[in-house]
Amino acid sequence: MNVRTFAAIDVGSYELTMKIFEFSGRDSMKEIDCVSKRLDLGSDTYAMGKISNEKMDELCRTLKDFSDIMRTYRVKDYKAYGTSAIRETENTTIVQDQIAQRTGIRVETLGNAEQRFLDYKSVASKGESFRKIIEEKTAILDIGGGSIQLSLFDKDTLVSTQNLRLGVLRLQEYLNRFAVKSSHTEDLINEMAMARLDTYKKLYLKDKEIRNLIVVDDYLSPWAVRKQEAGKGKKFLETADFERLFEVLHSKNPVQIARAMEISEERIPLVFISAVLIKNIAELMGIQRIWVPGVTLCDGIAYEYAEKIRMFGGEHDFEEDIIACAVNISKRYMGNRKRSDVLEKFTTTIFDSMRRVHGLGKRERLYLRLAVILHECGKYISLVDIGETSFQIVMSTEIIGISRQEREIVANIVRFNHSKFVYDGQTGMGSMSRGSFLVVAKLTAILRLANSLDRSHKQKFGGLKAVLKENQLILTVDTQEDLTLEKGFFEANSDFFKEVFSVEPVLKQRKIF
Repeated sequence: MNVRTFAAIDVGSYELTMKIFEFSGRDSMKEIDCVSKRLDLGSDTYAMGKISNEKMDELCRTLKDFSDIMRTYRVKDYKAYGTSAIRETENTTIVQDQIAQRTGIRVETLGNAEQRFLDYKSVASKGESFRKIIEEKTAILDIGGGSIQLSLFDKDTLVSTQNLRLGVLRLQEYLNRFAVKSSHTEDLINEMAMARLDTYKKLYLKDKEIRNLIVVDDYLSPWAVRKQEAGKGKKFLETADFERLFEVLHSKNPVQIARAMEISEERIPLVFISAVLIKNIAELMGIQRIWVPGVTLCDGIAYEYAEKIRMFGGEHDFEEDIIACAVNISKRYMGNRKRSDVLEKFTTTIFDSMRRVHGLGKRERLYLRLAVILHECGKYISLVDIGETSFQIVMSTEIIGISRQEREIVANIVRFNHSKFVYDGQTGMGSMSRGSFLVVAKLTAILRLANSLDRSHKQKFGGLKAVLKENQLILTVDTQEDLTLEKGFFEANSDFFKEVFSVEPVLKQRKIF
C-alpha cells in the first residue's frame, strides 16, 4: 500500500501548530500527531508592527524542533503558512528569509482570503456533517487573532463572505492599551464588536434568517468539542450551553475557570473574547444551533494537499464558491447577470478550443470566468472610465479563495478589456511577473474577442461553436439577427488576438430560416 506522510504547519498569531497526516488511499486522511507551542506573535505585530528579536528566536527554535519531528516521521512533503501576525509585519520578507536560513523551513504568507478559504476547507474535511448543515441557511464564523470572517450559505451555495477586524488578539491589545477593568471587559468588547456588526447586518443580513452557526477558532473550540463529546454524540450546542459558559466565566475566578474548562489560565482572556463574539453574532443572526467541528487551519492545509495529489474526490465544488463570491460582488455594483452568463459561455468556448495554443490550465480558466463576471462593475461609478474603475473595485475587494496576486491578474484583465493594453515593463503594470503578464495578455485577448460578439448587449445568439484549424480559429454562430455591429468590433479586436496567439479569428454566421 502506498502511504504518504504530510506535515501541515500553522504559524499563527497566538500559537505554532504542526499536524502530521497519513494518506493511505483515496479519501483517506488520518491525523497521526499534533504538536503545538504557545507563542504570542500577534501582540507584537498588532502593537508595534514587528516581531521582537526574542520572539523571532523562539519562533525559529520551535520550527527547528518541528523539522526534527518531521524527520522522525519520514515526512515526504510539508506546507508551512504564516497568517496575520506574519502578514501584517512591516518586514515580512525579512522574517520569512530568517526563518528559512535558520530552520530550513519555508514559511509562505497567506492572504486573508486564502487563509479563510483553507479554514473553510478544514470544515469541509468533516464530510457528510458539513454537506448536510450547509443545505440550510448557515453562517461560518472564523475567528482569528487579527480578524473574523463571516460567510453565509444557502442551499449549499456561498451567498457572501466578509472580513471584519475583530480578531481576538487585536481586541485583547485594545483592552490592554485602554487598561480596561475586568468588570467592564464584556461591555467594551460588545461596543467594539457591535459598531461593526450593526453595519454588517444592514448590508448583508437584512431579512435573512440564519439557522445554523459553524464556529472555527483556536480558543473556544477545544472546550466546545469536549462538550459535544460529553453529550453522547450530540453534534450541536444549544443556546443554553453558552449561557452556562458565560455563567462560569462571570462567577468563578481564573483558577476555577481553568479547571472547569480544562484550559490553561493564560488562555482565559482569549476564550472570553471569543465567547463574547460568538454570543453577539448568534444573537444578531437569531441562530438556533451552533456546530464547532474542532478543526484548525492545519486540517485545511492537509485537505488542499490531498486535493492536489488527487487523493480526495472533491464532492463539494469549491471553485463554484469563488464564482459565487464574484457574482455577489457584481450584484452589489448592479452587474448584468444575464449578459455575464452569455459572455461566460463565449469566453470558455474560445478558451477550451485554444488549449493547445495558449497552454493555460484550470486555474487560468477560473480567472477568465471571474473577469467576465466583474468586467463591467466599474459602470456603477463611471460610464466613461469603466476599465480603471472596474480595476479599482476588483483590487479593493477580497475574493475568497484567490490570492492578492491572482486578484491582480483578474483586475488587469478587466481593465484592459476596456482600455489600451499596457505591455510588460511599461508604466501601469506594477511589479507583475513575466508569467502573470502573459496570462493577462492571453485572457484579455480572449475576453475582448468574446465581448465583441455581444457588443450590442442584446444577446443576439446564445450558441457559439469554435474550431481551431491550423492558424485560424473558426467561430460559427446561428442567428437571423443583423450582426453588423458585432462584426465591426470583432474585426477591431482580432488584431490583438492574432498578436498574442498568432491565430486569426474568423467569424461565420449561419442564418436559420
